[in-house]
Amino acid sequence: MIVAENVTKRYGSKTAVDGVSFTVRPGTVTGFLGPNGAGKSTTMRMIVGLDAPTSGRVEVNGSQYGQLRSPLTEVGVLLDAKAVHTGRSARDHLRAMAATHGIPNRRVDEVIALTGLDAVARKRAGKFSLGMGQRLGIAAALLGDPRTLILDEPVNGLDPEGVRWVRDLVRHLAAEGRTVLLSSHLMSEMSQTADHLIVLGRGRVLADASLTDLVHAWTTSTVAVRTPQASDLVAAIAGPDVTVGDPGDGTLLVTGISAPAIGDIARDHDIALHELTPRTGSLEEAYMALTEQSVEYKTKDIA
Repeated sequence: MIVAENVTKRYGSKTAVDGVSFTVRPGTVTGFLGPNGAGKSTTMRMIVGLDAPTSGRVEVNGSQYGQLRSPLTEVGVLLDAKAVHTGRSARDHLRAMAATHGIPNRRVDEVIALTGLDAVARKRAGKFSLGMGQRLGIAAALLGDPRTLILDEPVNGLDPEGVRWVRDLVRHLAAEGRTVLLSSHLMSEMSQTADHLIVLGRGRVLADASLTDLVHAWTTSTVAVRTPQASDLVAAIAGPDVTVGDPGDGTLLVTGISAPAIGDIARDHDIALHELTPRTGSLEEAYMALTEQSVEYKTKDIA
């Protein structure tokens, strides 16, 4: 379990993290989201003792990271896949890490096999592609078979097979009762992986909710309807909370009334329906709405 209590981090006049509190519980994959500059990386660095909070407290499994007697077996961390000795082979890099905790070499071989590094295990890490470097970073995070896993952008540079493997891996680890904190900018991937989401913006917590609740709170569900009797249907479903949009492609986009209710009304009024499709909001839509006022580095729209 990871617990942050009113954590603040300042660099001179810049407040990178501002009174952040949250709990990352075991048994679920917790997604850690936010725009560039939101404070995610700083928060993760404070969790593992690389930065000290200006105020507040953050603990992992009941202790501050610096007080853990066997960090690799408590917390597996991937913050920077390039943080390796470029002249060492992947196997030697992992063996050096294992030696600090008395982890046997057979565990090194296990994580090499698990992450698909067998063919390049004796090659220098400095020659690795971005994707292979990510695999080595994940192997290092898994080396101590930790109870808690913190991964920052783990699928960056991976091919589709690797992306799916990471997704299956973190869900499997969470199902075993481990704590998993996963940061990513890929909303489509996060929507398939995370159970719970913590969203930061300008150093503050904007949301701490389940994936389902966050999407429901920040998006509007619509029903796509196609009918040759559009005007009749619009009149029949009219109500104070019902809105009907017409994007001009022959489809009506209806909000404020459910698809079953539209179907029942159409039946009662002898209106033919050619399509009746509920459309729920996406995580990307919810994220964009939630963080709209918290984006520090905005780009211009392309006309």
